[in-house]
Amino acid sequence: MRVLLVEDDELIGCGVEAGLRQAGFTVDWARDGQQAALALDTTQYALVVLDLGLPLVSGLELLKRWREAGRHVPVLVLTARGTVVERVGGLAAGADDYLGKPFDLTELIARCHALLRRAQGRSIDLIRYQNLTVNPAAQTVELDAIRVSLTSREWAILLQLLTNLGIPQSRSRLEETLYGWQEEIESNAIEVHISNLRKKLGAGLIRTVRNIGYVMEKE
Repeated sequence: MRVLLVEDDELIGCGVEAGLRQAGFTVDWARDGQQAALALDTTQYALVVLDLGLPLVSGLELLKRWREAGRHVPVLVLTARGTVVERVGGLAAGADDYLGKPFDLTELIARCHALLRRAQGRSIDLIRYQNLTVNPAAQTVELDAIRVSLTSREWAILLQLLTNLGIPQSRSRLEETLYGWQEEIESNAIEVHISNLRKKLGAGLIRTVRNIGYVMEKE
């Protein structure tokens, strides 16, 4: 899943970006409010991790604009502004969760997973589909209770399809899920990853929708 990280502090941003990538997310890092606004206007994100004290446009102003425009992407506010009044203000502006600095990276990742569960209408980490058991937080997949090893790209595609059951995902949408700003899109990569997933998890798991993309059907 693709996450927008909005943070102007280089040290904190590097740590959060590395932690999110290790947790299996594709990360775009915006270092000011204008860059963040452009990113959300042009790219579909599963989650935003947003600092409030940003140059050019404040995080609070960004959040207000996004909510007024009807954008419902989950937002985790990450900031040194830790007073009750500031936290209440951030939540009132549309934040879904609030984590003050300094913070524990493990807690940040856990809160991200919790926000995604809530957005997807799940109360627990496990996703069960046919004979698959998938744990997004632990990045594990079991087929008939036997652990299956997936690459990071295969994992990202599987999770995108699982969280959009019955909705065909185009090649370009899957590429958006896999590749951040600084990553080069590999030729025919989506087709190769889909083929590998079918070999590992079952030929009938993912259906090709002609001239559209790929889909996992609702049960």
